[in-house]
Amino acid sequence: MSATRRARVTALAKLNLDLRVLYRRTDNYHELRSVFQTISLGDTIDVAFKPARTTTISLDDDRKIPDNLVVKAANLIMAERGPSGRVDFRLHKRIPMGGGLGGGSSDAAAVLLALPVLSGRAISLNRLIELGSQLGSDVPFFLLGGTAVGIGRGTELFPIPDGRARQGLLLSPGVHVSTAEAYAGLAPCLTIESVQNKIVSFQSRLWSQVELCEQDGSRNDFETVVFEKHPELASLKRRLLKSGARPAMMTGSGSALFGLFRSREEVSRAIQSIRGEVEVFPITLVSRRRYRSLWWKWLGEHVKEKRWPPPSRYVR
Repeated sequence: MSATRRARVTALAKLNLDLRVLYRRTDNYHELRSVFQTISLGDTIDVAFKPARTTTISLDDDRKIPDNLVVKAANLIMAERGPSGRVDFRLHKRIPMGGGLGGGSSDAAAVLLALPVLSGRAISLNRLIELGSQLGSDVPFFLLGGTAVGIGRGTELFPIPDGRARQGLLLSPGVHVSTAEAYAGLAPCLTIESVQNKIVSFQSRLWSQVELCEQDGSRNDFETVVFEKHPELASLKRRLLKSGARPAMMTGSGSALFGLFRSREEVSRAIQSIRGEVEVFPITLVSRRRYRSLWWKWLGEHVKEKRWPPPSRYVR
């Protein structure tokens, strides 16, 4: 009888270190320019695979999320060439939901990375990215990690060299911001500044800074419309700036905000000044090198060698 193969992995959240919305495309998506960054906060996923004559997939989800992307990702992987078997997941959520942190997308990407290793499938990075794009625009980024520029829908990704593992705070105000409403509210503003100006300013920011998140100049186009509707979020940003965060801004379409600091001491002081008002998470930026190192560690004995994506030792 074949033994069950198990792994516990962490699906890390992301920040948008910069986010520009240019215009609505003919496919009804918006053209974006963004800088994505993985951080240390993540959901825990226990994955188990046991070879069997038929494939079954089960999920124990502590939040009972409907249409969970974990199951959808698993179905895509098991439909690829490879052995059938029983797949069991246990998901423990730590990433705040609806905050612009990509929690669901990261969970899906974690399955796309882990399940081929445990089930003995050889799936190329190109194919994983194709599968990820079917699940959501943010999913491909989590197959890569670190810092990356995203253009188009955010699925065209280009790596930025790893910077320092800066420390910061993530604030989860518990405010629900509808992404659809945020885009709708932003629409009238898109004609105020020309597309060319946005592209030039975004390019200038990337080229002028050796380490993107070391200086001010970060921008999130959604802040204007979201802060108007939820002024308490603007107040939290001001609190982060007053505490010494550089930069401090909202991530995605909100409502989570983050601030990056120069030292651990500044982070500790900021925690003391904000704690009790909103949910606060200390975070560290996770580089691409660190991201891959963590994945090789999590998959451990099941990985054949340190390549990306992690190759399975069970492939025949």
